Amino acid sequence: MGFENTVLDLVKKIPPGRVTTYGEIARALGRPRCWRAVASALSRNPFPVLTPCHRVVRSDGKIGGYVFGKKRKEALLRMEGVEVKRGRVDLDRFMFKFGQPQRSM
Repeated sequence: MGFENTVLDLVKKIPPGRVTTYGEIARALGRPRCWRAVASALSRNPFPVLTPCHRVVRSDGKIGGYVFGKKRKEALLRMEGVEVKRGRVDLDRFMFKFGQPQRSM
């Protein structure tokens, strides 16, 4: 399985109502400095409806880019219960970390 497919498979594990960062995905892959490669892989996501790349945000909580535009990404996150304030997600509340127990909302 190639790098891009591995990234897309990880993104499918992010539950609704949670977000993760490009850096967290890179860390989960054992390649913590490859966050740009993660972002690049997600930008080529052939099935953005099936692979929820809208749940991936920047390390500062800003929502970042999305194939259907930032407004759509923000709307999708809000529909799932993620609060977005001034284009930013509170990572202390909504962050999903791979391989760690998750606290309930």
